[in-house]
Amino acid sequence: MPTDTASKAHAMEPDCSCDLMVVGAGMAGMAAALFASSRGLSVAQAGALGGIDFSTGMLDLLGMHPVEELHAVDNPWQGLEALRRDEPHHPYGLVPDADVRAAFEDFTAFLAEAGLPYDGYADRNARVLTSLGTVKPTYRAPCSMWPGVQAMERKLPCLIIDFIGLKGFSGRQIVEVRGPEWPGLRSVRIPFPGCAGELYPEHLAWSLTEMDVVDWLAESVAEHVQDAQAVGFPAVLGPYAAPASTASSTASVGAASSGLYDVIARLRERLGVEIFEIPTMPPSIAGLRLRAAFETFLPGRGVRIYPQKRVAEWERTDNGGFRFHIAGAGEGDIEAVVEARGAILAGGRFFGKGLTADRHAVHEPLFGLPVLQPKHRDEWHREDFFDARGHPLNRTGVEVDARLRPLSENGHPAFPNLFAAGSILANQDWMRAKCGAGLAIATAYAAVQSYQNSLS
Repeated sequence: MPTDTASKAHAMEPDCSCDLMVVGAGMAGMAAALFASSRGLSVAQAGALGGIDFSTGMLDLLGMHPVEELHAVDNPWQGLEALRRDEPHHPYGLVPDADVRAAFEDFTAFLAEAGLPYDGYADRNARVLTSLGTVKPTYRAPCSMWPGVQAMERKLPCLIIDFIGLKGFSGRQIVEVRGPEWPGLRSVRIPFPGCAGELYPEHLAWSLTEMDVVDWLAESVAEHVQDAQAVGFPAVLGPYAAPASTASSTASVGAASSGLYDVIARLRERLGVEIFEIPTMPPSIAGLRLRAAFETFLPGRGVRIYPQKRVAEWERTDNGGFRFHIAGAGEGDIEAVVEARGAILAGGRFFGKGLTADRHAVHEPLFGLPVLQPKHRDEWHREDFFDARGHPLNRTGVEVDARLRPLSENGHPAFPNLFAAGSILANQDWMRAKCGAGLAIATAYAAVQSYQNSLS
C-alpha cells in the first residue's frame, strides 16, 4: 500500500525527466554523473552528504595488497592484476585496465578544467607526505601537493610550516617521523596572521582568499626559509581553485578572492622556493574543493543536481523506468519528483546512508536489495580491532552481475536498468586496500557504460 508521502509524490508533476538518475553524492556519484553527461546523457543526481568531504583530495587506485601482509603497492597496475587473481569477486574484476585508465583520464581532465589539476606517475604510485608524518601511496595527487612528493623523493632541504592553534597537524611530528631518512627536513610553528586561539582549516582557507593576508603570511615565513628549497603548508591555502588560474599563474598585488593556485604562486614568488600543501585530517579543505568543483561545474554539463537531498522513495513507471521522490526539508516532505529511464545506485555504505544497520542485519534501504553480510551480528567484527585481516562488516555490500546490476534474492538482476557503483559494492574493503577513489571512479565508468549499452 502506498505511503502518504508516496501518494503526494504520485500526484506531483515530474520536476525533471532524464535518461539517468544517480543516487549518491560522493565520489562514485559525482563520477557517474560526470561520465554520463560526457556521453550526452541527460542526468539528475541526488544524495546525502557523501564521503567526498572527508577525502584527502588524493585519488588512490590501489595502495595496499595483500592487506593482511600490509604490503604497500608500488605499481598499482601490477597490484590490480594480483588483486583480481587473489580476490576474483572483487569489483575491480569487473573493469578492465583500459577502462580504469580511461576513467581516470576523463575524471582528472574534468578536474583540471575546474581548476584542480592532478599529477602522478604512469605506472607507479606517488608517495605523499601526510600530517602525521606517514607516507600515503596514491595514483594521482593534487598539483598543490606535487612539489612535496618531489621534495621527499630527492630529500631536498625542506621547511614545514605549522600554525599555533591548528589541531590535527604537527610539523614537529612530521620531522620526528621522517627526519631519520630526510635529514634536511625541519619545521617551525608560527602564529597565523591575524588569528589567535584555536584555529580551524576552513577559517584559515577563507582568510587566504585575501592577498593582503597571503603577503602577511609570506612575511612571517620568510625569515625561517634559510636554506630550504621547498616549504610545506597544511592544506589550507584557499577554499577553492579559481578555474581561470593555473599552477603557474600570478595574481596582481592587492587582488582579492584569489584561488588556491593564486595563493601558491604568490607565496612562491615572495619566498623564492617551491610551495606545497600537506593534506590535513578530515574533513579536509582538499575534499571540500572536490565537492565544490563538481557542484559548480556539473550543472554546466547538463546535470540536474539536488545537493544534499536524499531520495526518499521510488516507483516504477509504465515504460519500465523509475520515478524518484526527492525528500524535502520536513518530515514526509517531497521537494521534487524525477523520472528516469535508468538509475545508478552510488550511495556509499553507512556514512552516505547507502547501507543501514540495526541490531540484526545490514540493509540496503532504498530498493530493499539483498546485502552480502555475515550470517550473525557477532561475526561482524573480529576480537582484535587491529586484526590484519580486517573486519567482515567492511566487506558487506550489494552483489552485482558482470554489468554491475544489483542482484535480487534469486541471483538475477533486480532490475534491467538499475546499476551500482562505488563502496556500496560487496566483496571489497576499500579502506584497508586504499582504493576508495579508484573503486568509485572505475566502477562508475563501467556502470555508465553498461547503462548506455542497455539502450542499444
